[in-house]
Amino acid sequence: MNVALWITAGVLAAVCLVGSSKMFVPQKKLAAVGASAQWVLEFSPGALKAIGAIELLAAIGLILPAALGIAPVLVPLVATGLVLLFACAVTMRLRRGEKATITGDLIYLALAAFIAWGRFGPTPFTG
Repeated sequence: MNVALWITAGVLAAVCLVGSSKMFVPQKKLAAVGASAQWVLEFSPGALKAIGAIELLAAIGLILPAALGIAPVLVPLVATGLVLLFACAVTMRLRRGEKATITGDLIYLALAAFIAWGRFGPTPFTG
């Protein structure tokens, strides 16, 4: 089970690391990626930078605390925060009527919930 949690954390950290590009890529370039990226036009550049910063910190927080053995309780806290972030993403996609692109956000939400459950749950898996 511990291996599954590490793999899931690594995948989710990679997703968050790629998503953190919102901090560096201009809003117009992000919107030009495709129809699934039009949501960025509804947010200010500052809000996009904040979302990108949250995703960058999440990528770091999913891996480093447990890998270094320094405050490993941060991992399930970060995963819980990601559950909230992806729940907001699902809500935003539903509000915009983007039901075709909601699948990815639901998968990421489930991965974050799995990590939170596995590291925080009734019998936390550590190590």
